[in-house]
Amino acid sequence: MRLKTHLKIDPDFSGRLVKLKEGFAEVELETKDFMAADERGLVHGGFTFSAADFAAMAAINEEFVVLTGAEVKFLAPVVVGQRVLFRASVLKKEGPKADVAVEGFVEEKKVFGGTFHTYTPKKHILDKA
Repeated sequence: MRLKTHLKIDPDFSGRLVKLKEGFAEVELETKDFMAADERGLVHGGFTFSAADFAAMAAINEEFVVLTGAEVKFLAPVVVGQRVLFRASVLKKEGPKADVAVEGFVEEKKVFGGTFHTYTPKKHILDKA
């Protein structure tokens, strides 16, 4: 299966797609020094969220899919040097709307969980009506 969406995502910021099948995606985020929020290496949650969002978009895998909302929990800290694996599974799809469950793990420890709400318009969201 080929990725059809979010093709310009920078894997250094939002992770690298490692698995893709119908309704499912895995994205791995290798955390790096520039992601640190402090001198102890705590990774800023924005990077974690970005990789989880990319996993959700890949699980939908429609060219124009966009995020409309999310409920997420940061369950444990992520530290520079750790690899976070995000698993995204489509929960429900009704027409252009869908909900995607995303979980993030550092080894076996769950560090992130959430539901991402998406919408897939017929054309690019920035195209005029």
